[in-house]
Amino acid sequence: MTYQAGNLPSAIDLVRRAIAVDGTNAIYHSNLGEMCRQAGYIDDGCRAFEKAIALQPGEVAYYGSLVQLKTFSEGDAHLAAMEGLAREIDRLPAVAQIQLHFALAKVYDDLGRYDEGFRHLANGNELKRREITYDETRMHDTFERIRASFGRGLIDAKAGAGYPSPVPVFVVGMPRSGTTLVEQILASHPLVYGAGELPDFSRLVQQLRTGPADSIEYPESVPPLSADRLRDLGRSYTEGLRRRAPGALRITDKMPGNFMYVGLIHLALPEARIIHVMRSPLDTCLSCYTKLFGQGHHFASELGELGRYYRHYAGLMAHWRGLLPPERLLEINYEAVVGDLETEARKLVRFCGLPWDPRCLAFHDTQRPVRTASAIQVRRPIYRTSQGRWEAYRNHLGPLVAALGDLADPASSPT
Repeated sequence: MTYQAGNLPSAIDLVRRAIAVDGTNAIYHSNLGEMCRQAGYIDDGCRAFEKAIALQPGEVAYYGSLVQLKTFSEGDAHLAAMEGLAREIDRLPAVAQIQLHFALAKVYDDLGRYDEGFRHLANGNELKRREITYDETRMHDTFERIRASFGRGLIDAKAGAGYPSPVPVFVVGMPRSGTTLVEQILASHPLVYGAGELPDFSRLVQQLRTGPADSIEYPESVPPLSADRLRDLGRSYTEGLRRRAPGALRITDKMPGNFMYVGLIHLALPEARIIHVMRSPLDTCLSCYTKLFGQGHHFASELGELGRYYRHYAGLMAHWRGLLPPERLLEINYEAVVGDLETEARKLVRFCGLPWDPRCLAFHDTQRPVRTASAIQVRRPIYRTSQGRWEAYRNHLGPLVAALGDLADPASSPT
């Protein structure tokens, strides 16, 4: 319960006590490593995962966790161990095979051995794709239904009907686009609480079914909503935020997939700020392809499907851009943040209606739990090594470039 409540220091203390009682339990050390990762204790996290591996060297998941915390060099003993496991990979369960492929891909990326790394990425994603159910046609139909349901007439007809709270700040975009960095910058402001990725709004949307036997789902459930129901939706969401941080003037929710609900967010919470984070399409998609997500993001396991999903996301964001007033939707570019942190940070703070605070520039020093795949990156000052990362894999990204079409980075076109 301590961990689930977000009290990482107390949770870490409890697991350390458990290890003091039974230091031979590899799971205890793995749990400690994961908590240290989220808290930003990188060295402690590495030691914990290394201890788990020492106790249970055949458990692939521990290697998968370790590789996210350290940069590998040639001759690393843990790389040799993973390569040994890979030589008999067919003997491993499917889940372990997937984990091992992704772990080795990350290590080979560290070493600059990109062709070897991509081979493991392709194998890992192919195996993962077999394990999941993803209906691409249905997903694309959902995008089209959202655009069809939210037109100018609906937005104008229901304007001002929601709950007028300035507290919520939504940070949306594709996974791996920089949403965690943007939230970390804002959460470094003393008047802002960074709540992380919340399922709250999506859960409330699922409760909005209307019609006979409550059979009409989102997005068709939105046009029939009364002003009272929109206000109740906004109030319920805001009250949930308030319970997390009663004294904060702004509370961020960086669930990237809330981009699906931007129009409804605006109707239910007309004073909420929505920040859309954008990044190079190829860098974004490659980063998605390299991450073994714990759940969801089923579109990310095949390059063509990934590129087509990105096109639909971009089209929906263009739709929202044409409907929402600029004082409610800010679009921020990850590369611009990396290139000029202060200018972009000031823009973010100003958009949220807050006075400037220089602590936003030292975001990497902010102590708060970060549970996303970017937990390590936001503990470091601004760096540029992830920009143009796709170029190292250029020869392998043909299906992605083709699926992105004119959205692909210009440099990806044949010369």
